[in-house]
Amino acid sequence: MAITAGGSLNSVAASQQQTLSTNYIDFTSAATAGWAQQYLPDLMEKEAEIFGNRTISGFLSQVGAEEAMTADQVVWSEQSRLHLSYVCTVDADGDTNGTLTITTDIDGNALTTTHGIRTNDVVLIAQAGVVVKALVVETPDSAVVTVEPYATAALSTLSDGTATVLVIGSEYGKGQKYTDKTGTFESDKRTALTPTFKSFTNKPIIMKDYYEISGSDASQVGWVEVSGEEGQNGYLWYLKAEGDTRARFTDYLEMSMLEAEKSAAASVIGFGDDGQIRGAADSAAGGSGTEGLFAAIESRGNVTSGVTGVNAATDLAEFDAILAEFDKQGAIEENMMFVNRATSLAMDDMLASMNSYGAGGTSYGVFDNSEDMALNLGFSGFRRGSYDFYKSDMKYLNDKSTRGGINDRAGSAAIRGVIVPAGVSSVYDQALGKNLKRPFLHVRFRASQTDNRKMKTWVTGSVGATTSALDAMQIHYLSERCLVTQGANNFMLMK
Repeated sequence: MAITAGGSLNSVAASQQQTLSTNYIDFTSAATAGWAQQYLPDLMEKEAEIFGNRTISGFLSQVGAEEAMTADQVVWSEQSRLHLSYVCTVDADGDTNGTLTITTDIDGNALTTTHGIRTNDVVLIAQAGVVVKALVVETPDSAVVTVEPYATAALSTLSDGTATVLVIGSEYGKGQKYTDKTGTFESDKRTALTPTFKSFTNKPIIMKDYYEISGSDASQVGWVEVSGEEGQNGYLWYLKAEGDTRARFTDYLEMSMLEAEKSAAASVIGFGDDGQIRGAADSAAGGSGTEGLFAAIESRGNVTSGVTGVNAATDLAEFDAILAEFDKQGAIEENMMFVNRATSLAMDDMLASMNSYGAGGTSYGVFDNSEDMALNLGFSGFRRGSYDFYKSDMKYLNDKSTRGGINDRAGSAAIRGVIVPAGVSSVYDQALGKNLKRPFLHVRFRASQTDNRKMKTWVTGSVGATTSALDAMQIHYLSERCLVTQGANNFMLMK
């Protein structure tokens, strides 16, 4: 009977006492898999966290709230401006009278109903450095207003073209009745003004993800001790993989609420009855997408690109322009600024330059910094005019793997930060039929007594709790939500 000895047996002693390559673990050898030698290396088991906290979520939790909804869309209304001010086209016919053709409201929106200027109103007409006060004598149709100036030859100072008109009051003679649109003193009542409102809608989107691991791998212990943002630890690698998938999905929930936009009507993307994606060529496709924060501000809010260009050093001239715009929009006095690093440092430099320099050192803040103190070169906020600004870094705009990397290539489309009003707004909720006070920003998620889709997670498979014959564990994540941006005119996007 022949006996065949096994190979690769380390049974031959070395002829001399010396260090040899064969005495060490070969981590590069595929054949030995790195564990062919008897000497144990100094193994550093803990995985190095070289990127710190990698998640970027948290912005919406600081500035908004979350509420449940039970419908396919959320509808809210916002009040219109109180005073009557319009953009018009002037036709100056001389000293006798002139006509104004109302084109849009003061915000540039096309009028969906007739304007509110009535006969006997007193108006201011401004054009190219000239302001004319006039009395409205006729409003014969929905667009044209006939006026008589108070000052002689006043209308001759205006040229035919675009102007702004503002109603400042009215004037009637003794015993004069209300007049009709043509100025005839026969009407017993003046045309009443009915308040208008703007209605906005948004729809939730469904986000999904999942993680899967086979039963064999789930029962296999590794030599690396894992850790992660979700609190996972131990030597089971799937704990890290599942935790990272969950953390990534949580970030997706926030990034979608910031960046998402609705499908354009001309290039609609939607889903058919079978749930499959349809393109613009499919006439049956329904519109998809949802309106995120950035899209809402660009559509209905304010955008600043700085005074001297994109990513220029922030200075008071830019903030003064921002204050002037906020004065026009509602004057929310307390505002939060979430900015990237470059803008944050530029603001610090700007605020430092406003401070007088103390003797023997730099003086920042409320207290003079002595030479033995650590110098604080950062500012968390400041007050300009009647406005308070509180500054905070926004990790999403800095991280290279998120918007920070996009901004490096975006040029003029890069986003430096966003200014969000603090406090709440009063709105009319059509579903509840009453006025409610809510944060300017809040997330609506689909939920009922049967199912809460704010952040669902469930496990399927045969690993752990057995639910199917699949020799694996699948962990599923799902959320259905949208962002409501109320009063976008009080927000400022910094590009």
